[in-house]
Amino acid sequence: MEFAKISPRKVSDQVAEHLKEQILAGRLPPGAKLPSTRELSDRYAVGRSTVREALSALKAMGLIETRHGEGSFVCRFSVERVALPRFEGLLADRRAVAELLEARKVLETGNAALAAEKRTDDDLKAFKDVLARMERAIGDEAESERADLAFHRLLAEATHNTLIVRMFETFSAQLETAIREIRRLQMYGNPRVSERLYREHRDIFEAVRVGHPERAVRAMRRHLFHVESVLIRVLQA
Repeated sequence: MEFAKISPRKVSDQVAEHLKEQILAGRLPPGAKLPSTRELSDRYAVGRSTVREALSALKAMGLIETRHGEGSFVCRFSVERVALPRFEGLLADRRAVAELLEARKVLETGNAALAAEKRTDDDLKAFKDVLARMERAIGDEAESERADLAFHRLLAEATHNTLIVRMFETFSAQLETAIREIRRLQMYGNPRVSERLYREHRDIFEAVRVGHPERAVRAMRRHLFHVESVLIRVLQA
């Protein structure tokens, strides 16, 4: 007889699940402010780091948002969105991060190729505006991050496929929550790296602009390889 290894459920997952139930049941309605980390720690009789991990999982699900200096608040959401696959505690699971990055590569390269075939003049104008924002924001962590996310969303929208856009939004929300702090500190906070990221996005745009799917895929792969190498290096430190 063979036996499978049983892993005890993490305490942070239990806390996240209980809070999720409170949100879905309407006891914590959209816009409601959650108790502070200290209060939640006392109520659940767990450490604050456990509470922070649980809150990170809820953010990855799109159920809450954190406002700097104010606390955590329940987001407006749809049951359809909550039912989609989740990746709780990604930073604690390197294998999950690797799988998520691999999935991102499939999605983003496909978006780049299709956008190169279907982009419109309006799409190209929007890309130019975002690239200009990105260039001006080099060295500005927050604005660089916003411009980066806007570029990738535009790429999904330029496929003119509503299912792809929805897939991107769901996937991107979870990925960005999982890696945001690492990416902001290790990439956008470094002017040299930020400059390189701008050039990579410009190369993707040029391939899309001239309508060359294969070139767009190559440019996207180079960009994602750079991003992944930084993330993996940090996670393995």
